[in-house]
Amino acid sequence: MANFEVITQSTVNVVITSSISSFAVEKRYPKNISIGELKGKLELVTGASARSMILEVYDREKEFVCALTNDNSLLGSFPIDDGMRIHVNDSQLKKGEFEDVSKVAKFELSQEDYSKRSDSVKAFLERNRLGKYNEEEVKKKVEEQEAKEAEEEKIANSLQINQRCEVTVPGQACRRGVIKFIGKTRFKSGWWIGIHYDEPVGKNDGSVEGTRYFTCPMKYGAFVKPAHVTMGDFPELFDEEMDEM
Repeated sequence: MANFEVITQSTVNVVITSSISSFAVEKRYPKNISIGELKGKLELVTGASARSMILEVYDREKEFVCALTNDNSLLGSFPIDDGMRIHVNDSQLKKGEFEDVSKVAKFELSQEDYSKRSDSVKAFLERNRLGKYNEEEVKKKVEEQEAKEAEEEKIANSLQINQRCEVTVPGQACRRGVIKFIGKTRFKSGWWIGIHYDEPVGKNDGSVEGTRYFTCPMKYGAFVKPAHVTMGDFPELFDEEMDEM
């Protein structure tokens, strides 16, 4: 007669929930662990007290299976399989007690005390002369920005309202239209040129974020940096296409 041996898993994968928090966590426990030992581990997971917790087992359909009552019994002695849920009840604590951050004392440090600390991010930046604490680097960036704006202003002043232009933005197709705005805007710093394109290849109607800079049909308007605009007697692109037909 052949001998048969029943082999079962030595561990069980379960979902842990509790009466004092809204989160759930998946854990794997050995089946030879006692219920008392399991409570100790669940104390760290849920924050409930091992002395006052009551453990209930539910299947995947949320139906009650059994209660893990005897602390000396092994987990494997109960009808619990992978995917089931162990719910931890603790009548001494209210739900959400550990999730209410209003009960946590806030640590506040004055600006003066923070400046005195040697282990702060500010102290590290100062020691290594990084970011805004590197005066030479900050000065260099300011000068570069001023030079950039001066160059933008120079190019912008060379352009004229209501003149034809060609727009060549890197990565985009060449576009043509009429210059309708030259100046600074509210939506972004620096100098900008407002273009009324010949075709609906723009992004707006001459207004951005509630401020109108010029007027044109929707999708015919756009704002580009001065360096991308060349003023000249450029014919409309679709007229050129018509001539080729």
